[in-house]
Amino acid sequence: MLSSTPRTFIGSTTFTVNGMTCSHCERAVTAEISAVAGVDSVTVEVASGTVTVTASQPVDRADIAAAVDEAGYLLAP
Repeated sequence: MLSSTPRTFIGSTTFTVNGMTCSHCERAVTAEISAVAGVDSVTVEVASGTVTVTASQPVDRADIAAAVDEAGYLLAP
């Protein structure tokens, strides 16, 4: 689990994702995280390796980690 992020969050939270290098990575990560219940928007910055997730209801960061894994990438610890 990410130590700097609460287990669940509401609002905007930024995660670091390892392995993203191109627009395909951006699309894959965006699609998987967008499918998580409660997620309103996803902004991927490939150059910095960050993903900002905005939620209007509680989202478990483990669900975000699972979505990133499904896309073929890994959340940084």
